[in-house]
Amino acid sequence: MPDPFKKFASVLETRLSGMAAKAASGLPSELGTFTGSGLKLDSFPHEIPEFLVADWSAKLHFPAFSLIGMMTSPVDEEGNPQGGAVPGPRARFDFEEAEIEDVQLDWRSGLKAGDRVLAVPVNGGQEAVVLCKVVGSGG
Repeated sequence: MPDPFKKFASVLETRLSGMAAKAASGLPSELGTFTGSGLKLDSFPHEIPEFLVADWSAKLHFPAFSLIGMMTSPVDEEGNPQGGAVPGPRARFDFEEAEIEDVQLDWRSGLKAGDRVLAVPVNGGQEAVVLCKVVGSGG
């Protein structure tokens, strides 16, 4: 069975790329590097210690899919197994198609030093807004 999460990630990536392209059309965007302590734009010799990050929200569409896993009981409110938990037999879990509104994408927390980003200089180059992380075709 195809991996539904791989398809979901692909659809999300395609939609976010389209949103970023629309947001950046006509703007003087450029590549930069997140340094861990700031932003270094390719065309500017100094690191920008404080920068803004675009806030993306999305509507997620989940197709119907199934997962195979193991049931464990009993569990607490968060689903963590409790003392005396007994693994049950393998089971199939079927999920119906669903949509979730206003999902916030916190990709900034995943930025690591050396990551390449697409940024737009604003306020005469005094500030920059990072639109998204960019990766090469291999990764």
